[in-house]
This record gives sequence, structure tokens and C-alpha cells, in this order.
Amino acid sequence: MTPTPASLAPLAAETLARLARVSTATLCTRLFKAGFRSVFLSGLKPVGTATRMVGPAVTVRYAPAREDLSTFESLGDPAHPQRKTIEEIPAGAVLVLDCRGIESAAGLGDILVARLKARGAAGAVLDGGVRDFAGIAGMGLPVYAKGAAAPANVHRHLAVEANVPIGCADVLVMPGDIMVGDGDGVVCIPRAQAHKIAEGGLEQEELEAFVLGKIQAGAPLRGTYPPSPETVAEFEAWRRGHR
Repeated sequence: MTPTPASLAPLAAETLARLARVSTATLCTRLFKAGFRSVFLSGLKPVGTATRMVGPAVTVRYAPAREDLSTFESLGDPAHPQRKTIEEIPAGAVLVLDCRGIESAAGLGDILVARLKARGAAGAVLDGGVRDFAGIAGMGLPVYAKGAAAPANVHRHLAVEANVPIGCADVLVMPGDIMVGDGDGVVCIPRAQAHKIAEGGLEQEELEAFVLGKIQAGAPLRGTYPPSPETVAEFEAWRRGHR
């Protein structure tokens, strides 16, 4: 049985706080080392300047549109999977839409994003277009999409179900997986891995900041990046002295 947000144990606030301080680049490296290679949602760009995002996924799946079902009238149905999910999204969650990679129709528009923000959502991710692009960019809610598209979702999509496993930008996203976004894009962290990845990620961020400082000061790549045991020992000594 696929878990729903309500059936999942809450993730520790400390874990989410740690992940909010780790770059998606570092998260990709940590997940790769843990055996996970398909985690970066390629081709998605932030809409606007609000790019720091972290929260559990709430999913919606689109299927190809059909003229008798994909109508503007259908959007008024209280059970419409997209509208119902937005209306009920928990605070701190990230809406993730499977738009089948279609950029020519909008999975979201400014009114729906405004409702997500009012509900306290952490952001939205979709492998399709958004309409009202400039308006969304100014709302301050992190949104990641393939680009701008004026046609509404019913032009190409039929929302069929929510809180199910989906594919978004060729990445499997399970309900409750942790979505992390920054200026580089979005990473999906399997929920069971979140605590371990968060701990190791912060340590790696500190080490790489130390390495960057050495490179900027003129150190060669060899022995510095990737760090040799001597560089790691130097970092540990530096860290002890700065705590």
C-alpha cells in the first residue's frame, strides 16, 4: 500500500533544518555514495529568486488529456485530484506534479500557487510549464518547472490521482520523499535516507568550504580536491579550533 502524508511518521525537525543548509550538489554526492544515482530532477529551473526549499512530497499524477474529460468545468469538481490536493496540502509540504515532461501546457498558474502559499506549502515542483510566470516569480514561494506555458493543464493533461508514486523529470518520487531545492535545481531524497544524508551532508559542506578556501588561497588541486588524508586532518584541526 502506498503511504500517504498522514500515514508517515513525522520527520525530525532537526533533519529538515540540516537539509535546508546543504546544497543539492552535496546531496547528489552523498546519495551517490549511498547507492542512489537517479535523484536529480534534470531540466527544471527555479521560477523567480526564491530557491531554497525543503519538505516532504505530496504527489499528483497527470495522464494524457481526453476531450470529454479534460474540461475547464471539471476543475470545479471538489474531488479533482489537483485542486483537492492543493486545497488540503499540509504546511511544509512540497507539491510534486507528474506532467509527463510536457512543457507546452501549464501544470500550475499564479492562483494555484497563491493558494499553496496560503496553505503554508514549502514549494512546488513539476516537469512541465507554468502559466502566469512573472506573477509566480514574484510570490516568494519556491517553484521549479521546465519553463513558461500559457495553455492550461487541461489542454494536455488529465489529473487522475494523488499521493501515489510518480515520475517527475525521470526521477521516482514517492509520497513523503524529501524534496530539496536550491539555485541548481531539485533533488529527491528517499525518506528513509533523509537523516543519514542530512548528517553527512553538513559535514561535507564544511569540508568543501575549507577546501574552497585553500584553493582560493593558491593551493593546487592535487591533495586538496579531493582532499588527501593530510588535508582532512588539517580540516579537522581547523574545525576543532573554530568551535
